[in-house]
Amino acid sequence: MTDKITQALTKMFENNRIVFWYDEKKELRADFDAIEISGVNKVEIENNEFGLKYRILREQPEDKFLLFHEGPRPDDKDNWMLDLYLSYGEFRTDQIALWMAELGLGHEFTELLRENSVFFGSAARRNQLKDRLVPEDDHRDVRLKMAAVCCSTLVEPRLESILAALLREYSEGNDKKFARIERSKLSEFLFEQMKRQYGYETDNLSIADFAIELFKSCYSIELHEDAKLNQDALLFMRRWKDSIRQNDVFELLSKKCFESSDIEKDLNDRDVKKLGNIDFFEKIDKKIISELTSHVMHKTMPADQIESIISQRKSGHWFKKYENFYNTLEYALAFFERLSSINLNIENVETGIRNYAETWFRVDQLYRKTIYNYRESSQSLLKPLIDQIDNYYSNNYLMKLGDAWQHSIEHLSDWKFPGVPQQHRFFAKNVQPFLSANKKVAVIISDAMRYEVGEELFSRVQQENRYVATLKFQQSPLPSYTQLGMAALLPHKELSIDDNDKGTVSADGVSTSGTANRAKILNSAIAGGATAVKAADFNSMGGEASRELIKSHDVVYIYHNQIDHTGDNRESEERVFNAVEDTINELIFLVRRLASANVNNLIITADHGFIYQNNELDESDFVGSEQGDPNIRYRDRRFLLGKGLADKEFAVNYTSEQLGLAGSMEVQIPRSINRLRLKGSGSRFVHGGSSLQEIVVPVISINKKRKDNIEYVDVDILRGSTSIITSRQFSVVLFQEQVVEDKIQPRSLRVAVYSTKGDLLSDVRDMCFDNTTEEHQGREYNVQFVLSAEAEKFSGQEIVLKLEEREGKTSHYKEYKSARYTLRLNAGFGFDF
Repeated sequence: MTDKITQALTKMFENNRIVFWYDEKKELRADFDAIEISGVNKVEIENNEFGLKYRILREQPEDKFLLFHEGPRPDDKDNWMLDLYLSYGEFRTDQIALWMAELGLGHEFTELLRENSVFFGSAARRNQLKDRLVPEDDHRDVRLKMAAVCCSTLVEPRLESILAALLREYSEGNDKKFARIERSKLSEFLFEQMKRQYGYETDNLSIADFAIELFKSCYSIELHEDAKLNQDALLFMRRWKDSIRQNDVFELLSKKCFESSDIEKDLNDRDVKKLGNIDFFEKIDKKIISELTSHVMHKTMPADQIESIISQRKSGHWFKKYENFYNTLEYALAFFERLSSINLNIENVETGIRNYAETWFRVDQLYRKTIYNYRESSQSLLKPLIDQIDNYYSNNYLMKLGDAWQHSIEHLSDWKFPGVPQQHRFFAKNVQPFLSANKKVAVIISDAMRYEVGEELFSRVQQENRYVATLKFQQSPLPSYTQLGMAALLPHKELSIDDNDKGTVSADGVSTSGTANRAKILNSAIAGGATAVKAADFNSMGGEASRELIKSHDVVYIYHNQIDHTGDNRESEERVFNAVEDTINELIFLVRRLASANVNNLIITADHGFIYQNNELDESDFVGSEQGDPNIRYRDRRFLLGKGLADKEFAVNYTSEQLGLAGSMEVQIPRSINRLRLKGSGSRFVHGGSSLQEIVVPVISINKKRKDNIEYVDVDILRGSTSIITSRQFSVVLFQEQVVEDKIQPRSLRVAVYSTKGDLLSDVRDMCFDNTTEEHQGREYNVQFVLSAEAEKFSGQEIVLKLEEREGKTSHYKEYKSARYTLRLNAGFGFDF
């Protein structure tokens, strides 16, 4: 017993100079006599109060005293030591007193410990509480920390973190933590705090009921309608749902509360324009996607409104899940706008090719991006829109452009267009200048990377730091297939299609089939040494091996084959647009690897392009017969090779001479975009013909610089006419100063309001400033904040709006920009509604 008393008294003397000890039952004198505490004077109160006070206050004003009295404490009116007793602590030997001493709590907490004795009966809970207590704690602080211990929260013991723990427990179908709160007699206190903070009151108080009311009220508040809970509940909701640690709980309870309320009926009647940033329920995004799909299809909403709604959803909780849906809508909208604005008339072949490379290619690109995102969404919700897109693409663009182009080339005497770069001149025009200047160069050839894909790749390369790129085009030979296109990119004097049934091609009499043969042709043509390698093999090399490869050769050709490999397979052709996305990413990676191997000059090009239609083709899209002609040596969906080929109404015949080739092989190409019937092969992905999509290929020249050349958009805070905030809900306007483009990249910022000491006073908004519009108004972001109840303490003081930027890939942020405001809240007028 003596040891426990000594331990408790020692703890009390950490914060008290004088401690009173009244031995009411007159049974602890022996313990008093036995106790020895360093630096503490033991004195018995025994009709010596006046002299004792003089000694304590005058003679030894800095010393510590343990004042023992055998018997009960005198009544206040008879207590000569009352002033000292009220100023310092009393040691008691009952259980409550021992707990108080152990925790370092003053006698003003006696009733709190007595009321919540179940909580304090656990040594583990006392120890956890003791670690959280500070001298400034009042009764509310202590009870909040007790509730936090019951909930096992490791973060700061605030009402928000306690409720987050209880909501998680409720989502898991458990109530152990709340049961501990009830057993500790803290539930009444908890609900009082919820009423005080969030306005929560009902006849059936429970965490389940609070969860439902939280979702319902926040939904109403965001719609500027009456709600049972207040704006602090909205602030809690925003912080809670945006917490990475609480994502799963929010989503579970969102679904549960949606099903338990009448919000679905209300939602069905809402105009999507009114839903703005409301993201408390997944069904909101589904409704918006469904209605925007209809608006895009029927053109019943202005394009800028659709774009604005999608832009708002990008910061929503569910956007990542539905990103491909929204992307599909954005690309579909841009597709229809682009298609409606172009004129597909072709004056001559040169202007036709240039128009395609400057403007028309964008339709193919937008179609591809639309279909890719649709396939990634894997939902029937967008199917009607995709059917419409397919119909417009095939009938209003692909066929019209194919027919117009066919008409312009119908009577050409040979396959050569004045003023248009030819693929067979690629080496002389693009590679030889580097050799003449004694510079090394790497050439990446991506099979079937058509022009529009190259344009997207070019844009991606431009976004890379320290890279400068240019994009040009060239015209591939006919037929537009791999063997001939790959041969045309090699150094040569003449090309010929071999007289066999495999469609192989020779350069100056040497076979160009396979990487090894191409490496031999390159090496024999280049004095400084050249070679060829597959992209997969190069990527598998270690750093030293790749650098040695570059060091040993002036020219390296690298062959990449993802698009053609996927599209030319009947079983995988429908995934060709996925292969395009993979190709762009793989080529960016390859460019970086080459740069790390000391390659500063790179060229990326392709052997040919392709046509792809997502929908199943009609019978009318096919021409010819599957029956073999003995004069045909090689057959594909878009061309035939042979000798003595019969004229056909649906096709155009070319001699090798007309196509600029040596030898006597003849070529037959179906007109426009028609396919030949070919048993056992795919039909939606084709190449080999003369359409612009097949013959216009990109040439991307890339140079690696030594200095950074990427900038990020600047973001400014538009102050308006006043810097005074009078409401707990207010808006600020942030302005993105530049348009996002290749070398000017988006900037991501964390935006929130703080006190001048750094206390968080609002919800936190993570924002990406990535607007590409030229219109100034379109780059203004109106951001709404809700100030916490804590902010009321700072009324009359300055508060700070901070824009912070993440430091690299760390979890740390640095201040990017800030603005100070004066907070002047009027009592009772916290919100502007």
